[in-house]
Amino acid sequence: MNKPYQEISLLEFQTKYQTEEDCEKRLFDLRWPQGFACPSCGYREYYHVTKRKLYQCKKCRHQTSLTAETVMRGFSALSLSKKLGLSYWKAWTMLHKIRHAMKNRDSTYQLTGIVEIDDSFFGSSTKGSSKRGRGTSKTAVIVEASTHGNAVGFAKMTVVDKVDSASIDRLVKASVRVNQPVKTDGLPVYTIVGKSGHNHIQKIVKGKKAHEVLKWTHILISNAKSFIMGTFHRFGKKHLQAYLDEFCYRFNRRKWELQLFDRLVTACVNSQAIYFAELTQ
Repeated sequence: MNKPYQEISLLEFQTKYQTEEDCEKRLFDLRWPQGFACPSCGYREYYHVTKRKLYQCKKCRHQTSLTAETVMRGFSALSLSKKLGLSYWKAWTMLHKIRHAMKNRDSTYQLTGIVEIDDSFFGSSTKGSSKRGRGTSKTAVIVEASTHGNAVGFAKMTVVDKVDSASIDRLVKASVRVNQPVKTDGLPVYTIVGKSGHNHIQKIVKGKKAHEVLKWTHILISNAKSFIMGTFHRFGKKHLQAYLDEFCYRFNRRKWELQLFDRLVTACVNSQAIYFAELTQ
């Protein structure tokens, strides 16, 4: 059986995709794996408008391109390759569109197994403040991780206004498959988990080492902070979710390193378009 994603090294990539035509063919196959389907009416037959690089439906005459209505819209393979020639804002917009696609892709998965849930706080404390953790001016983040035996599966990280029962209840219902064992610390707000139909395993952390009770969420929190600070150095609450989305997308596909390019392109061509104005709201 053919693998849904290609495994490819950097050298193989450079050999395989030497021209725009090579890239366009792969994008076509990823966007329409069963053959062309008109975005407007679903009809399968089309004319290729070669000079304008458009595909015109033979039935309704709707025209589309390989990147229309996706997060890749407006960026050619040539412009993407000339990284040093991009303005800051073009590069910024491109990266946030890709992170948006990463978020959309991961939103289709729900966590299973024993699901660890914990909270953490990202960012720098207010100058002169001695507070740490809960009760600080840092940005609150709920971290979820599916575990299977001694292994960790998928992870999700979500920025919240505050760590309360309402936020936890909303996230658990959206991201955890029904009737899963859910492990948390003893914070009272987590009691809502048991009311959501899950087997709630709540352990008081006081007097114990927290990383032993919630091993994987603590590892993920530490790695995410290192990733963000090492890459972006300074960041605010406004775009923290996007950076967490990128971290989780990469982490969730850590076992498929050679497939990352193909998986990411697939995510981009199948994600709805998002525009600069939306990214900067």
